[in-house]
Amino acid sequence: MAGNLFFRLCFFIGVFASEVWTREVAPELITLECVPTLSLARIYLPAGYFLNKHVRFSAVDQHGRVHEIDRAVATQCGYTISSDFRGNIEFRASLISCYSQIVDDRNFTIMVQIDVATTPDMKDALSYLKSLSCSYFSWRPREILCETNYMEVSVWREIPQIQDFIQDEPDDWTEVFPEAVSGAASVWQVVFHLPSAKRAMLVSEAQSVGYGINTTDSRILLRAPFNASEAQETNVQGVTFSVLRSSTFYKQRWMILLVDTAVACPVDDIKFTMDTIIWSIPKNIGPLLIGANDFNDVRVVMGVNLHEMTSADISKRNYVFSHDHVAITIQIPVGAKGGYFKSHVREGKHGITYSINVFLEHQWNDNRWGTTKHTIIKEITTPFRHMPPIINNNTIPSRKLFNVTIGTFLTDTKLVSLTIGSETLTVTKANKRGYNVSEMKHPNGSTSYIVTVPFDAPNVEKTYGTGIDRIYTLNITFKFQVIPENQGFTETAVISCPVPDAVLPDAIGYCDKEHLSLMVTHGNVDEDWLPFLSNILLTTSRRSDYVLHDNGTHFLLQVSRHSSLLQYESLQSSSIMITLPLDMRDRSGITKRDFSISCSYSSKDLIECLPNGTMIVTAVKLVGVPDMDPSQLVLRDKNCRPILATEDRATFMFNVNSCGTVRKFKQTAMIYENDVLYFRPGMTVPAYQLKVACWYTTNETIVVPYGVENNPAPSVQPGFGPLDLFMRLYKDSTYSKFYEDAEYPVVRCLRESLYFEVELLRSEDPQLELFLVDCWSTTSSDQRSSPQWDVVINSCENAEDTHETIFHPVTNNSRIRFANHVKRFEVKMFTFMHDAKALSGKIYFHCSVVICDGRDPSMDLLCTRICIPDKQRFGRSTEMHYLSGHVSSGAILLVVDGTEQNDRITKSVD
Repeated sequence: MAGNLFFRLCFFIGVFASEVWTREVAPELITLECVPTLSLARIYLPAGYFLNKHVRFSAVDQHGRVHEIDRAVATQCGYTISSDFRGNIEFRASLISCYSQIVDDRNFTIMVQIDVATTPDMKDALSYLKSLSCSYFSWRPREILCETNYMEVSVWREIPQIQDFIQDEPDDWTEVFPEAVSGAASVWQVVFHLPSAKRAMLVSEAQSVGYGINTTDSRILLRAPFNASEAQETNVQGVTFSVLRSSTFYKQRWMILLVDTAVACPVDDIKFTMDTIIWSIPKNIGPLLIGANDFNDVRVVMGVNLHEMTSADISKRNYVFSHDHVAITIQIPVGAKGGYFKSHVREGKHGITYSINVFLEHQWNDNRWGTTKHTIIKEITTPFRHMPPIINNNTIPSRKLFNVTIGTFLTDTKLVSLTIGSETLTVTKANKRGYNVSEMKHPNGSTSYIVTVPFDAPNVEKTYGTGIDRIYTLNITFKFQVIPENQGFTETAVISCPVPDAVLPDAIGYCDKEHLSLMVTHGNVDEDWLPFLSNILLTTSRRSDYVLHDNGTHFLLQVSRHSSLLQYESLQSSSIMITLPLDMRDRSGITKRDFSISCSYSSKDLIECLPNGTMIVTAVKLVGVPDMDPSQLVLRDKNCRPILATEDRATFMFNVNSCGTVRKFKQTAMIYENDVLYFRPGMTVPAYQLKVACWYTTNETIVVPYGVENNPAPSVQPGFGPLDLFMRLYKDSTYSKFYEDAEYPVVRCLRESLYFEVELLRSEDPQLELFLVDCWSTTSSDQRSSPQWDVVINSCENAEDTHETIFHPVTNNSRIRFANHVKRFEVKMFTFMHDAKALSGKIYFHCSVVICDGRDPSMDLLCTRICIPDKQRFGRSTEMHYLSGHVSSGAILLVVDGTEQNDRITKSVD
């Protein structure tokens, strides 16, 4: 029992659960019982009909007046109200409580009003008046009752004789007796015996501080709380007692009645082992034997739930009840019949306690008091014991069905919801969703819960193990609730089961002129795998150097062969091996599957031999030399270093007669050879060596056939046909000198301006006009390659701050007969950003153009629809038809700092 756990002001008892209480049957279920051997009366209210109700008790005196019982009144008047952990309510009253109707100290009537309501304010309370009459004939000269909330002693008035106490206890009684003699007539007083002094109080004063003092026809009674201010804690044979020693006297005319009303009750007499409750009480309790020098046992019994136990009952329940001349000992196995288990939640953890209501009665005779009856009632609850539920995995892989059992639980613990994966469901909803949640009852009344979940349920995680195993993982959290307190706790189980049904993703690869591609077919284990290329997470967002498409069954990855995300496996003078390495990783970053495709491409983009004897070599970082620093690459002449270096490549530009270049002859060719080398610090053998060569023809005969033909009369006919377009790069804004073919690649620094001119050649038609549609730059001579940077967009200038484009007007001069055939624009060299890195090296410019003719309005399609701004409308007619084409520039070498690069070029050439 948990004696005072549910006390509230005015003893409101609130027990919470969901049972239904009906007004018609509740009064009939209230049980009344006399327990005369303990001098008690009991009223019992079962939890089944009083759960979720508020209950108030009041005592009714012989005049019908109602006295509400609160905690203080209960302690002073001899009432005990308690609620056990299951919600049952018990009311107990001493037969000589304050408002008992007593006849001849043998017949006792107790009247109690019980108010029951559904709200704490008791506004809708129903009241029930209960009367209980009990008889008790076997009063002992002194009876001591140790209840759970008070201690009580009653003695016959006639004993002991005053003279004996004065003779035997002079220290106590010599001080008390003078006060009794000198006191006024008809005055009750109580003198409390304290270790250092005596404290006298009038009865009214003692009652005002919580003591209960009363008389019947033949008895005087003193009742006090365990923690009364005049009570002392005393150790008796290792057990702590609350001891109150007092003398109560009454003076009336010729008589002085002086009574010793000492009482003692144990307060810490229970010990617990893992499986046993041990209750031991000493027999020789000194404060109760003052003046006596000899005593012997009369009766020693124990009981459970206020009922005395026979020896057979004790043995059947495996209790141990023993006593000798020193002590009385009771041992009760945890879980034995007569008590009950209860579930609890402490700090979010599930556990149980065991409770039992036990009493001990000890009667003895001594040479001073005669017979003393000492009764102790104990509501014992074991300490909280953490009881983690046991989770059993009974999964059947062949049926692809998780089967989980969790338990065992007492009947006061209910499963209320489950969280499977990220979804929380009540038990009812879980069953509707295709899960199966059921209870399993055990013979001892406890319960386990069984949950089955199909492997293909949406909240089951599916991952790849090894080989052909697919791992199904059920992450399930059970939420329980303990009633009637409605305390909640959770338990989590993670169960994994491998099944050999994995279908792994597979890939095929292919290469074309400009791209490396992988097509990956999804399996059934890669739902959450992520594609990585060179440690970069790939997305379906539009990118300039790769494209990723995913239709759910497969995805296609297409990567430009110029992308920095690719790996270079080997590099020769005529070819380069490029690899696309694709990793499929789980969300923790662990590679589960990897694919790759390697393709060989011509190295002409990396090794360029110019007619003027200049060699341009780009050396790329190889997978086999991961520690290579491109800026530390050298040629055979170690003084020749790259004019440009990034994290993954370096560019050299040098004359064939410098930097240790060797010349060889082979039939009709002249070959210039050199090596690009990388030396690790302190090493003389190169860790990287790239052989490069340029071939020049030394003896070649060109046969040109010719003949004589009369030219027809000159004429110009409009129509469709091939048109010659040419793009020039001028040296400054005057557009007076342009770079010849032999001067390419042209070296330019960042932020320097480039001056381009696009011209329609070999046309004598003044009605034609050339317009720029789009212009852009690339790192390859192929105008379709990626990445790309816009310069002119839909005939409009690019106005970005980083690379602004400016159109310049064109006028007729000695070279240009038709200004309509020419367009000029200026580009400020800008930083080419790609993957958050600045690119450098060779770049190319390209333009798409349209040629419009104003003599055929019916063909005026593109010329009237494209956005051609005013800056290009130099004499443009709105009635034209068009031809279109493309034109590209030569290579322009982009460097970081002009002064530094010119120095490097001079060194290389010299």
